[in-house]
Parts: sequence; C-alpha cells; structure tokens
Amino acid sequence: MDRSSADAFVYAKASGMLAKSFVGSRATRLFDATSLQELWTLVFQTEVPVMPEVMLAKKIEQEAEHNFLQDYISLLQNYSHPDAILIDILRFYDYDNLKDIAASLSVAKISGRVAKIPDIADIGCYSMLNYRKWPDIAGITAGSPISWYNTIPEFSRQQELDSRLDMQYIRTLWHSMKQLPSVSRSVAERLLREELVMYNIIWALRLRIYYGMDKESVLPLLATVQDWKTEREIKNDPLAGPAVKTFAFAVDTYMDWEHWKYAEYLNPHEEGVVWEIDPRWVQQSAKTALNKMALQEFHRHPFTAGVLLTWFKIKQYELDCIRTAAEGLRLAVTPDQARDFAGIPVEHR
Repeated sequence: MDRSSADAFVYAKASGMLAKSFVGSRATRLFDATSLQELWTLVFQTEVPVMPEVMLAKKIEQEAEHNFLQDYISLLQNYSHPDAILIDILRFYDYDNLKDIAASLSVAKISGRVAKIPDIADIGCYSMLNYRKWPDIAGITAGSPISWYNTIPEFSRQQELDSRLDMQYIRTLWHSMKQLPSVSRSVAERLLREELVMYNIIWALRLRIYYGMDKESVLPLLATVQDWKTEREIKNDPLAGPAVKTFAFAVDTYMDWEHWKYAEYLNPHEEGVVWEIDPRWVQQSAKTALNKMALQEFHRHPFTAGVLLTWFKIKQYELDCIRTAAEGLRLAVTPDQARDFAGIPVEHR
C-alpha cells in the first residue's frame, strides 16, 4: 500500500492494540492479580502452562516481550520504506542481546565451561546481527554497525564496552530523529530528548551517590550527541548538559534541588528530616511522566512516524509493568510495593 494508506492503517491498528493493552489506568490491573497463574490468564487469555512458579514468572516475561516485538514488527511491515528511526528503536534489542552474548562468552572463557546462548529477543528481518553464527562473536556482528565488537571481552572490560554500545545506540537514534520530516521530528524530539536527558541525569546521580564518583570521573561516562573535548562543550550538549548542571547541587540538600527543572520527580522532603536525593525514585517518577507524555503524543499527529514511536514507548512501559508484576508475585511482595516499583501513579490506584 502507498504511504498515506499505510499511515491510516497503522494508526487504526495501533489504536486498537492500545485499547486492549494494560496502559494508562488499565496498568493497575496487572497488580491486582493474586497469583502468577491469574496474571498469565489476564495478560495472554490462554491456558496456563504447567511449570514451577520460578519458571512461570520467567515465561510470562518472555512471552510478553515476544508478543510486544511481534506486534510492533507487524505494524512496521506495513511500510515498504519505514523511517530509519522506527527500525533503530527496535534495534535496542540487538544491542541488549549483544551485551548478554558477550557476558555469557566472557564467563565461559573464565570458567572453562561451554558457553550457553542467552535468551535472544527476536526482531526478525530488522536485526543487524547474525545470531546463527553463535558462539562466534565476530561472525555475529560482521557487516553490522557494531562489527568493532568482534572479540570476547575480558570480564573487567564489559562495563566499558556496554557503555560504548549505549553511546552508539543513543547517537544513532539522535541522528535518525534529525532526518525525520518536521512534524514527526517534533514528536520524536520531545519524547527522545526527555528520555535521554533523564537517562544521563539518573546515571550521574547513581555514580555520585552509590559509587562516590566526582564530576571529572562522571562526565566521560555521559551519553552525548557527539564527542567533546572541553567541559564547556559537554555543558552545551543537548543530552548531557542538564546532567552536568546537577553537579552544582549537593545530593543531601533539598534546597539546592527544590527549584530544579525536574523537581516534580524528587523523592518527598519533610522539614527537619534528613533527606538525600533518591535516584530510584527519580527514575520511577521520570518513567511515569515519559509514559504519560507518550500517551498524549500518540493521538496528536495520527499519520506520522510519531505514531509508531510513541506506541513503541508506551508498550515498553507496559512490558516493564508486566515484568514487575510477575517478579512481585514470585517474590511475594505486596501489590502496593510492586506498583510503587513500577511507578504506577497514585491516581491509578
């Protein structure tokens, strides 16, 4: 079908899928399930597999991810020439798969055991990796934009290489976003910029609070749209700049943060009580706000690339909620604790 027909069909189909999804106020239903079996029936509406609880929790997560990816691919395939960003966001799973593959091979190399291929998130014909070449990591990445990852990493270098993969993925998204037509680009930029800015802010907070790292140690680890040589350059970076500014705030002084642009994401402060910014709280608050933004943007420009981009982000959030609900039931945490961890806002309870 031509582009305009594909746009109309995809919007209608994607809207129908969201209407049946656990998004918005419906997300809280996931945490009303009292057993993994009940959660399976709620999410998949099929017969529950007979297996131990631990395996069933993992099966729920795998099945939910598989369904999400296949639904997205079914929408994407309506375009003979989809915008690059719609493929690039999907390739997040290639990057994630490669991290798991490298970790498995690295552990096997140290232990002397035969490496076991990890669970692979299948993105079909849109994958840039050749998983059939397992366990040859050079064969897996050959001919792809990440062909530089061609040897089994030493255990001590895995974090460094994972960060390099993250940087490449983020810069690829940013470049693809800039190639979109103006209307689609405005939607993508609002959503992606906010997501990536918060990624850097939360990463910087974690490094400061959990690892005691100073600004000079953290700056090289932030995701940027291009390489930088001076601190002034990184301060002006659209993705890293807001994180750099937070170094002016003491992590245990609420007054430093109360007028911050993202103050609404802060953990509560009570007068006279010792306070320290909580990166996990900020992350969950930001995740909820980003999901709300994606839901709002979905219907604003119905016949643009923004439809699939926002749909992808909305369904990723749903997938996170399903995983959290499954893990909550497996670990026997309370429904309220699971909701809090998923970032389900108070008004949805």
